[in-house]
Amino acid sequence: MRWVTVFLNGSPKNRKVVAVYGTLSDLLSVVSSKLSIEATSVYNGKGGLIDDIALIRDDDPFIDPQTDSKPPEGLSGFHTDWLTLNVGGQYFTTTQSTLANKDPDSMLAHVFKDKGQDHRGAFLTDRSPEYFEPILNYLQEARFFGIYSLIEHLEVSELRCQGLNFSGADLSRLDPRYINFKTANLSCCSVARANLCCVSLEQADLTGSVLDCANLQGVKILCSNAEGASLKLCNFEDPSGLKANLEGANLKSVDMEGSHVTGINLRVATLKNATLKNCNLRGATLAGTDLENCDLSGGSNMKGARFEEMLTPLHMSQSVR
Repeated sequence: MRWVTVFLNGSPKNRKVVAVYGTLSDLLSVVSSKLSIEATSVYNGKGGLIDDIALIRDDDPFIDPQTDSKPPEGLSGFHTDWLTLNVGGQYFTTTQSTLANKDPDSMLAHVFKDKGQDHRGAFLTDRSPEYFEPILNYLQEARFFGIYSLIEHLEVSELRCQGLNFSGADLSRLDPRYINFKTANLSCCSVARANLCCVSLEQADLTGSVLDCANLQGVKILCSNAEGASLKLCNFEDPSGLKANLEGANLKSVDMEGSHVTGINLRVATLKNATLKNCNLRGATLAGTDLENCDLSGGSNMKGARFEEMLTPLHMSQSVR
């Protein structure tokens, strides 16, 4: 017969030694009687949920929360690495090592220190749970699977800035690759020399923004409003063949002088009064594009540009006019 020491919610007080026999339900019944609670689940000393009695070892300590399928809250027990965070009203359960191992000096690693706790013992953090969740997911999955070589992919795969207001912000020289800025307000922003590779700017507001010398390989700016924006000396050309998509975008009066836009998709986009001096438009898709009063002087290269008939009517294109 095996014996284990049980105690409630990580507390070293009121420990009880119980015999392990029969099924997991039998153990829960004994624990309920010993601790005068209604036991619903048991965890080992590291916070792992035990769902099979065969996994129990001799003298393996347990934690028994009173709620279904929830690891111990807070750090009330000396033996467990588990803790619960209340981030903007949403609860997250993880381990101290998950938060601290990646960057011990980060604010995240110290989020549970010198913090108040709510009635459930969860550490209070006044931040948005919407953006905390993908960060925690990254830390948990990268650590568990050991796929640190894919850190870049994991970091960006979850990060979204949809609909946020960045109006007037200085985002120059940043590296926000792959981030989703769909419907975000980036009007009058400085994004010069930023790496916007594969960024989604679909339906975003880019009016009056400065994107000079930015890397725009594979960028998606479908149906966005970039009227009056400056995109001088930008690079839209990707040697791997990944093409930038500006279909249906409002590019009235934009300045794209000297930009490399080989293979770019400008289908049904509006480029009225735009400056395209010295632009390389080789192989670009210009079907239905409004080029009224465009400045194509200075030897703009339009070799292989496609002006074929559109397959869908203009009113179906969502073009911003």
